[in-house]
Amino acid sequence: MVVVAAVVAGGHAQNNSMDKFAFGLKAGANYANVYDQKGEKFNADPRFGLAAGAFFAIPLGKFVGIQPEILYSEKGFKAKGQLLGTAYDFTRTSSFLDIPLLLAVKPIPFLTILAGPQFSYLLKQKDSFLGGGSSVDQEKIFNNDNLRKNTLGFTGGLDINLDHLVIGARVGWDFLNNNGDGTSATPRYKNTWLQATLGYRLF
Repeated sequence: MVVVAAVVAGGHAQNNSMDKFAFGLKAGANYANVYDQKGEKFNADPRFGLAAGAFFAIPLGKFVGIQPEILYSEKGFKAKGQLLGTAYDFTRTSSFLDIPLLLAVKPIPFLTILAGPQFSYLLKQKDSFLGGGSSVDQEKIFNNDNLRKNTLGFTGGLDINLDHLVIGARVGWDFLNNNGDGTSATPRYKNTWLQATLGYRLF
């Protein structure tokens, strides 16, 4: 009850409408995994990664606006396997520049509902192998490669507004796969993720 009261009180300190431009910074974490709609036998486990960047609130009316964001966002997955009879752990970290363009609806002072498309650009990818008493890290910055570096997805969620603080929660997934060939060496997949961030409105 104390937490709920604090949220409501903080919310009432806000302007009831979305009629002011705002800018802020945010940071938090992704809980990411991959999926394949074509049913390839590729099982993966989720992993945590960094999510950080900036957001802009652009008013369109009293309770509606647009919220573009620009984020450095780590996604990827974990997997286990066998190589020559030896078990190994594999972790892929895919670093993206994410640019969501979100429709923002603020039905009550302290709550904003957001949803919209997201453009993602793959900056680099790091693969880590651990097994047989040794580990190998391979990091690749993409120049010429068959893997898809530009992709389109969807993201949506909620922001809780407490004065200058913004607590954000998102869910997102890619529409396009990574152009892998569906083998264990280059699995075909799409990214999916949950995201939690803490932001601060500068103005």
